[in-house]
Formats: sequence, C-alpha cells, structure tokens
Amino acid sequence: MSDKAPEGHDPASELPRRTFLKTGLAVAGAAAAGLATKAEAAIPKPPPGGETRFVAPPLLSPSAAPDPGHQTPLPAQGRTIEAPLHGIPAVVEPPGAPRDDQVAYKTFDLDLQIARHTLLPGVEAHLLAFNGRVPGPTIRVMEGDWVKVRFKNRTELMHTIHWHGMDVPYTMDGVPWVTQDPVRPGQTFIYRFQARPAGTRFYHCHFGTLLHMQSGMHGAFIIEKPNDPIRQRFPYTRDYVLILTSWDLNFIREELNAMLRRMKERMLLMELGKLDPQTMGVFRTYEDLQRALESGYMPPYTTQRLAGEGRATLNFNFFAINGKCYPSTENLLIREGEWIRIRLINAGQLEHYMHLHGHQFFIVAEDGNDLPEPIEQNTVRVSPGKTADIVVYGNNPGYWTFHDHDTRRVTNNGIYPGGILTVLAYEGIDGPYAPKVALDE
Repeated sequence: MSDKAPEGHDPASELPRRTFLKTGLAVAGAAAAGLATKAEAAIPKPPPGGETRFVAPPLLSPSAAPDPGHQTPLPAQGRTIEAPLHGIPAVVEPPGAPRDDQVAYKTFDLDLQIARHTLLPGVEAHLLAFNGRVPGPTIRVMEGDWVKVRFKNRTELMHTIHWHGMDVPYTMDGVPWVTQDPVRPGQTFIYRFQARPAGTRFYHCHFGTLLHMQSGMHGAFIIEKPNDPIRQRFPYTRDYVLILTSWDLNFIREELNAMLRRMKERMLLMELGKLDPQTMGVFRTYEDLQRALESGYMPPYTTQRLAGEGRATLNFNFFAINGKCYPSTENLLIREGEWIRIRLINAGQLEHYMHLHGHQFFIVAEDGNDLPEPIEQNTVRVSPGKTADIVVYGNNPGYWTFHDHDTRRVTNNGIYPGGILTVLAYEGIDGPYAPKVALDE
C-alpha cells in the first residue's frame, strides 16, 4: 500500500474507431445513544471554526458562459455533435421552476461524452463521462440556493440527469418518459431547482440506467447547511467524498457498442420520418401497447437479442473509489488530534461494507439526512443508492486500511488486493513500517 497520491483523472481523448477497447442501519436506542455521547465526550475536540478543506472529485464552478453550446467541442463517439440532428424535436423547457429574472440562479454546465478512462495501470475503458471525468465533477452549494444545470448531450445516445435524494419539481426529476423526454444527441436541456434538503446527495443518468450509471454517469452533489450541526459537534477540518462503483467492463464494452448500433438505426429512421413507437419501444399509453401486441408486436423482453444486446447478466470484475481501483486509490490523510468527515456514496449496483482498521467512527448521517444521535461503529453498510456520512478522530497514529469487507470487491479482475481499498494515513508519522504496493497476495 502506498501513501503516494495517484495520478489525476485522464482527460478525454479522441476515439480512432467505433469499436471500443477490448479490454441498514437502524438508529440506535437510548442505550446506544448514551454510549456514543460518553465516547464522544471522552475525545478532546479542537476549537470550532476555521476553514474546512474539501477533498473530492474536482469541484464544478458556477458558469459564466451564456450557452454551453458555445463551448469548445469535446470528443464524442464517432463525431462531435454540436447541434441536434435533422428530425430530432426541439427542447421545450417545462414549467415548474422560476425564470431567470425571478431568482438568482447558480448556473453549472455539464456535458456528456464518451471518454477513455484509466482505472489503474494497464486497465482502461471507454466510459460515459460528465465533463470528461469519471466520476463527474462535484457540485457544492448551500441549502436554499437556486440551481440551474445546462446539460449538453454530445454523444449519439440518449440521456437524462436524476438528482438523487433532492426534492425538485417533478418536471426536473430526470426520469425519461415519466417526467421528460430523454435528451437526444446534440440537445441541451436545462434543469432548474432549489437545492434542498441539505446533505450528501448525488446525480446520475436515469436513461438506460443499468448501463449508463455503471459507465461513469454519476457525481456528488453536496448541499451545505449555513451552520452545520455536525461540524459544530465534530469540528472536522477535512471533508472527503468517496464514490463507490462496481464495473463489468465486458458488459459495458459490448452493450455500449450495441446501444450505439441501435441508436444509429433509430436516428436514420427518424431522419426518414419512419420512426414508430414499436421501433422505439415507447408508447403513449398502456392501451396503445396492448393494441400493438394484438397486432403482432413482439416486445424486446420476449425476444432473444444477439449477444451483448440487452443482456442483464453482470459479472462485475472491477471496483472503484472515485473512479480508481487500488493501488490507484488516493489515501485519506489525517493528523493526530484532527477530526475528518467522510461522505460515502454508493453509485453502483452492489452493497459495500466499509470497514476502518484501528478506529471507531461515528455515523452522523444516512441518505444525506442527519441522524438524531451519532452511532459508534467501525463498519458501515452502504447499499446501492445510499449515502452514509462518518466522522473519524485522529487518536491512533499509523497507516490504517479502509476497505469493503466483502472482499470480493477488494479485487482487480479477481486478483486480491485491489478494488475498494484505501489507507487512512497519518501525516508526519515516522513509524517502524511504511506501506508497500501489493498486486497479488
């Protein structure tokens, strides 16, 4: 294990061809709360106040540009799409949020492209990347801020953005065919909402979710409280965000290629004016679907697609923290006598059981919502779609493993150690043993 920080995320690069690389916790009762309060009181606290260092996938700064379509073109699969293709309907912004002249929006630009991403040395894949990054950039605002996100689709696929755990107008919830039409190639859709409630939230694609979400289309969305009661009680000076992900790289490669082939067929039919509900698999009403079935329509779930086209069997072979697998994961740094906060986000499809060696920590929030009383543990369960916030006090100097205790997720292509594994490393320690990098035990 190394305490050297890994390289940053790889930038997106042009693709030379169309084929991809082959490559419950319950809130504690009165007795548990009393134990937590007693343990907490026994730990000295540094004085509150001072600046907190935010350690996460790169922050997305509010935009000044008037239109994301005027940005420098970014690489997309096949070609860069800067305007909707012929036959694609125009985007009509739905009601449900104030106009620009009614509130002061914080505006962010997100675009979507297919980018080459390195998981760890020797392993890379083509993934769906917000602003060329996996995971996408972190958005951080204050509770009550009005937020506008201009989402530009630069791929030849369809997408939406769902704001996970946030209370937004239903027309901004990002569920295709339920709250909006999907964002077609070349389109820009503007999401508007008020940032609430406070807490650790995230965003992800909700179109073709089985493929798109595990292909990198997710990022942290942190909503701060003006006077955070957690920081007042546990005056942390570093705030880490760890996004946990599981990947089946073979599925991603095969299904992305298959989806691109299907989209090219549909876009050609759209240009010719021959795209119908049966080809799209989208019907205006359930009764329309029933009439199509009576006329001989065969829905996709009753037919056997070709290999790689829609198969739901997944064989996860790589697991990551913030888009990187051990030994490329970054260490969590701490000093003796320091509090740190760690925000865990499960953006994948498997459960993770995050265990910290050498320390007890306090679980202070779940699903972004503060717990009435912290829970003292050393292992926290993070199910798909869940978030958990923990605080750690630096009272045991050393190098301490922080990893998924389902050790199948601590592998790289079946080889241990790897995957969801990092180290809580004390700064300035001069111990008798320094970690090494292990690739095969």
